[in-house]
Amino acid sequence: MSTSPKSVRFDDDTMWVGLTDGRTIAVPLAWFPRLLEATQEQRAQVELSKSGLHWDALDEDVSVAGLLAGQPDLSRRGTGLAV
Repeated sequence: MSTSPKSVRFDDDTMWVGLTDGRTIAVPLAWFPRLLEATQEQRAQVELSKSGLHWDALDEDVSVAGLLAGQPDLSRRGTGLAV
């Protein structure tokens, strides 16, 4: 069974992704530094695809598979965080 994103919303600390199978995934924005630092307007410019979320202006891609696996952004260059 495959599921796709159908919606995305944000609060101050969390990204909420609604899936086509009825589930909602909540992940900390701290996992995605580009989204954490983005404005509300930039976050709103998301493109939904069968496999995930894409923000062209932010150069950010988030896969549903990665969210379901609990994977944060693995490209945290220069943040000093160990992955």
